[in-house]
Amino acid sequence: MNDIRRMRILAHQDRDADTNERVAILANDDDPRSLKDRFAEIDRIELHFPHFTDGRAYSQAYLLRRRLGFEGDLRATGDVLIDQLVQMERTGFSSAVLKEGVDITDAERQFARFAGYYQGDLASN
Repeated sequence: MNDIRRMRILAHQDRDADTNERVAILANDDDPRSLKDRFAEIDRIELHFPHFTDGRAYSQAYLLRRRLGFEGDLRATGDVLIDQLVQMERTGFSSAVLKEGVDITDAERQFARFAGYYQGDLASN
């Protein structure tokens, strides 16, 4: 488990730190397939969670990674809470911007709480 690459966690105030990247932003009701022909021009795709109860961005991430083969950074934005991070990583996200007021140290500890899984994920399938 020590050599597993973990997703990058950013505090809300650090969300604009990567200014030199080519970024596409998708609302959670946009079709990810609309970006397929532009993957070579995109470093990061940001997928938005308008509410923590709205999980459509999970499906977008899975589609972008598994079916469309996007290899760049997939970033979760919006209402991103600590308890969502492990599932985000397992569906293909490589970075996340925490909701304002969420402690980044607490978020990083979330990954230590789960040593293994019974079901496969994007990385193991």
